[in-house]
Amino acid sequence: MISVVVPAHNESTVIARGLSAMTNGAAPGELDVIVVCNGCVDDTAAIARSFGLPVRVIESAIGSKSLALNLGDQAASGFPRIYVDADVTLSVHTIRALASRLESGDVLAVAPLPFVDMTGCSWLVRAYFDIRSRLPSAREGIGGSGVYALSERGRSRFKEFPKLTADDGYVRVQFKPEERETLALVSSVVFAPRTMKDLILVRTRAHYGTFELAHLFSDLWRNRGESNHKILRALFRYPSLWPNLLVYCYVNIIARHKAKARFRSKNFVWERDNTSRGAVTMASELSEGSRT
Repeated sequence: MISVVVPAHNESTVIARGLSAMTNGAAPGELDVIVVCNGCVDDTAAIARSFGLPVRVIESAIGSKSLALNLGDQAASGFPRIYVDADVTLSVHTIRALASRLESGDVLAVAPLPFVDMTGCSWLVRAYFDIRSRLPSAREGIGGSGVYALSERGRSRFKEFPKLTADDGYVRVQFKPEERETLALVSSVVFAPRTMKDLILVRTRAHYGTFELAHLFSDLWRNRGESNHKILRALFRYPSLWPNLLVYCYVNIIARHKAKARFRSKNFVWERDNTSRGAVTMASELSEGSRT
C-alpha cells in the first residue's frame, strides 16, 4: 500500500481539489491518504473526512507543518511514502509512476516535474515564471513540485522532520543528485501567486528556507544541486528576454533582502499566498493525469 501524507493548515478551499485528483481512479487498498489538519480553524477536516476511505484524518491543535509531517509518518505504515502539499494536485497515475520508479532501488527519492498553473496571474508574475522555467531549479521536483516520494530506505536517511521552513529542501539535501530523480513524464500542478506582492512573499519564504538550511546543515548543503547562476547569466545574451529578466531579478533581490533581514533577526512568521488558493485552474485535465 502506498502511504500519502498531506499536511493541511486551513485548506478548506483546496483540499477537495487535491484529494479528488489523487483518489479518482485509485484501486481499493492501493492508497492510504493521511490528511493531517494542523491548527485548522476552518472545515478542512470535515471536507477531508467526507471522502471516506482511502482518506484518513488526523487533527492537531498546533499549527506546524513539521509536526504534521511527523504525525503523518507515525500514522502511516506503507511504502513508498509520498508527501504532498495540500494546495497542489497530483493524479493517481502520477502517484503510481513515483512508486514504480522507487521500486528499482537505484534511487531513494523521486518527485514529479512541476507544472505551474498561472490562471489569473498578472503579466509580471508570468514574466517571472517565464524566466524561472528556463533555469535548472525548474527541473528539480523536490523543492518545486510540492511533492516528494521516498522509499523505505530513503525515509530511513533521517529521523523526524525538524522544525524548518523548507521541509522539501531538507529532504532534497539528504540525497546526492544521483540518489534522487525528477520524473519528466509526470507532473503535479502548482498554482502560482496571482500578484507581485504575493510572489515576493512566497519567494521571501523560499530564500529564508535556503538560508536556514545552509546555516544548519552546511555539511549536506553540497547536495543541493545545480545552481541557476550560470544559465541566468547566459540568458542576458538575448535582448528579447531583458524585460522578463528584469522582473525575475527584481523579485529575487527584494525577496532575498527581506529574507536575510528576517534570518538575522530570527523574526520569521510563516506567511502564505492565498491568491493561488482561490484560482480556478485551467489545468484540470492535467491534474487528472492527461500529461502523465
